[in-house]
Amino acid sequence: MTERFRSGAGRLCLDFVRTLRYRGTPTETEELPDAAAWGAWIDQLGPFSAPVRPAGVADARAAREAIHELLTGSLRPSSRQRLNRFAALPVPAPSLTPSGELRWQAEDPAAAMLALLTRDALELATSREFARVRRCAGPACGALFLDTSRPGTRRWCSMEICGNQAKKSTYRAKVH
Repeated sequence: MTERFRSGAGRLCLDFVRTLRYRGTPTETEELPDAAAWGAWIDQLGPFSAPVRPAGVADARAAREAIHELLTGSLRPSSRQRLNRFAALPVPAPSLTPSGELRWQAEDPAAAMLALLTRDALELATSREFARVRRCAGPACGALFLDTSRPGTRRWCSMEICGNQAKKSTYRAKVH
């Protein structure tokens, strides 16, 4: 199965912020244009075993932007209130099936996902790891990621994509 949404930023909240792809560039792309896309994101990256079909996407985008503000140091009071409201929502509860599998359940899975995402962002922003949140050095990217490299000098959100593009550009500049 091909993954529709990018993951691997180091924290779930950072993967979520990346749903506004190429943020701040001329090619900025909204990956959550509707409730179906929000449900697909939850299905791919969330903890639920059954498909999630949210009624709307407005809260998801509002939470994403508030999380981005928090993680980039530009948090407005209204966004702080929004983060606190979403973080207070009930989170998914684990349950064990008769066959011994772990399943996650929630009365409102989309709201529970917002609670997980905002709690993850609040925990990250108040942890030591926060000093290692970086913005990708790729000029057309703008993604945030958690630098887990030992020296803490990682520059790209993905070596395979942004890092490789940068190396190709450097090579081409030397050749020409």
